[in-house]
Amino acid sequence: MTSPIVRFAPSPTGRIHIGNARVALFNFLFSATHHGRFILRFDDTDSARSTEEFARGIEVDLAWLGIVPHAVFRQSERVARYEAATAKLREEGRFYPCYETPEELEKRRKIQQARGLPPVYDRAALRLTDAEKAKLESEGRRPHWRFKLEPGVVEWTDLIRGPAHIDCAALSDPVLIRADGSFLYTLPSVVDDIDMKITHVIRGEDHVTNTAVQLQLFRALAPQAAAPVFAHHNLLVSASGEGLSKRTGSLSIASLREEGYEPMAVAALATLTGSSDNVHAMRSLEELAKSFDLAHVSRNPARFDPEDLRTLTHRTLALYEFGDVRERLAAHDVVGHKAEPLWRAARGNLSRFDEILKWWRVVDGEISPIHEDAGFIGEAAQLLPAEPWDETTWSAWTGAVKAATGRKGKALFHPLRLALTGEESGPELAALLPLIGRHKALARLGG
Repeated sequence: MTSPIVRFAPSPTGRIHIGNARVALFNFLFSATHHGRFILRFDDTDSARSTEEFARGIEVDLAWLGIVPHAVFRQSERVARYEAATAKLREEGRFYPCYETPEELEKRRKIQQARGLPPVYDRAALRLTDAEKAKLESEGRRPHWRFKLEPGVVEWTDLIRGPAHIDCAALSDPVLIRADGSFLYTLPSVVDDIDMKITHVIRGEDHVTNTAVQLQLFRALAPQAAAPVFAHHNLLVSASGEGLSKRTGSLSIASLREEGYEPMAVAALATLTGSSDNVHAMRSLEELAKSFDLAHVSRNPARFDPEDLRTLTHRTLALYEFGDVRERLAAHDVVGHKAEPLWRAARGNLSRFDEILKWWRVVDGEISPIHEDAGFIGEAAQLLPAEPWDETTWSAWTGAVKAATGRKGKALFHPLRLALTGEESGPELAALLPLIGRHKALARLGG
């Protein structure tokens, strides 16, 4: 395979959700696996709803997931190219104006359905005379423009679904320009794919029926160029089977970030769910890309359970080495010689990254110790060994306390944990005690 060029083309009319992120991840990982290019292309021709704020937000969300595009384009800056394409289609008789209102089209569809006919546009506009068109326009009607499909079956080999075909007789000529003069997605997308030399279009299976139209449009505009290869993946659904495509609230990438989930947990779950690969924690997108294969994607719906993110975030944090999180720790002032050993000690106990700050306070700050049994704690303080301390100190000290008091098990260890950390549970105290140090430990024990 030559180096692929793929694209992710969101509309900046809101923030992206987990379904959008899955499309972006599939494209990014495919390009990474095959040493290709990933293009971020904003479908912002809907000027009434598209905003620069949403566009920036999408870039932030992608960057949080680890996706950095090789290039960024805005369709609003390429209108001249789309107008040139429409002129070419008009010249070739493939583009024609239509004057029906939405109400008239809906009435016509209902009549066709009542007669047992497919609700396909009947091309009535092609039978209008120039005089009839002029009369409609004098009445205030403005045309929308349709692309005239050629008859026949369009075939392609889908990288996920295998051999595919669509009979264009079952399709209406698609509207490419609205009555207000704005472009719908289809024409700008195909023009951009041609100009940007997109080699692979990887997207959700809800776009399968669009493929025949886009291939015909591609051939009409660039008959000598090779059309992109298509891959239509399964869609995410909830654990109960409900579609997620419209659920942009609790499953937006911004909300998942705010809830403390790890980006690699989100990426792994979004990518591996609905495939033959087991969902498991990974340290980086580079690692995920090494095992990514479109051939592993199932044809069945991908059941996505947000609750799985909690477990996967915990497992992901436990995998991270200090070098993976050094900068994130430094951003929270977790620095110095204690930072690395603390991370190694605490990472397996974290359900979200910011919980490390609690354990940083335990070893480097001030806490409110809990004395469950003041007498016992006082005895233990008297037996606290001299420094230097290492990971054998805890065992030596508690052994001495056990011998002196006769306590063992929870009765021995739990009061000491409460006094030293102020917490019911947490990382092994063998690792934490040397980081707390004798001075702090003695003060917390009341010595």
